[in-house]
Amino acid sequence: MSFWLSLCGAVVILSYLLGSFPTGYIAVKQLKGIDIRAVGSGSTGATNVLRTLGKGPGAFVLGIDCLKGVLAIALVYYLFNFAASQNLIPTTVDVKLWQPWLVTLTGIAAILGHSKSIFLGFTGGKSVATSLGILLAMNWQVGLATLGVFAVVVAISRIVSLSSIMGAIAVPIVMVVLHQPLPYILFGIAGGLYVILRHRSNIERLLAGTEPKIGQKITTEPEQSA
Repeated sequence: MSFWLSLCGAVVILSYLLGSFPTGYIAVKQLKGIDIRAVGSGSTGATNVLRTLGKGPGAFVLGIDCLKGVLAIALVYYLFNFAASQNLIPTTVDVKLWQPWLVTLTGIAAILGHSKSIFLGFTGGKSVATSLGILLAMNWQVGLATLGVFAVVVAISRIVSLSSIMGAIAVPIVMVVLHQPLPYILFGIAGGLYVILRHRSNIERLLAGTEPKIGQKITTEPEQSA
């Protein structure tokens, strides 16, 4: 059992490291020679890259950050498939019970990695794109429904942060409607709350009516990561 627990722990750690890969920071540093944490919102995510470098780099960062979430969950499925083929899963382990819980833990680890990257002194983005990748890997219907909520709100409001917050609120609701496992529902609640918390400065600007729409620049100082 101890070896099995070590394997599970290794997957969680790898998921955190995957999430920590600083896509936005590297893209802006290579293309413009600046630290993205010192411009705009201070986030290393795709939205700030979009405002800093434009649509192409923004879309690239969005795709890679989403892929990080997909790969984190894929690690869990690979672990169980490989362990089963090698008879490494202890007889006391109920795969149907363990797998969704490990998926949830790796998902949380990847989200934390993106927003608290070990490579950037535990700063980072707001985990929206990585969360979307995780949801798509957990259940593509949940992921697409969440993306749909985001798309509708952004089409109406033209405000990415508001769309991200509404998507985060929708996740646990969609999880319940689609009868997802309890660990996934708990992930939806915890992950959604975390994403909303990461947007607290955006919420302040939304309430003040100063949150920029797509194409506009943020005129405030970069927010400090807590």
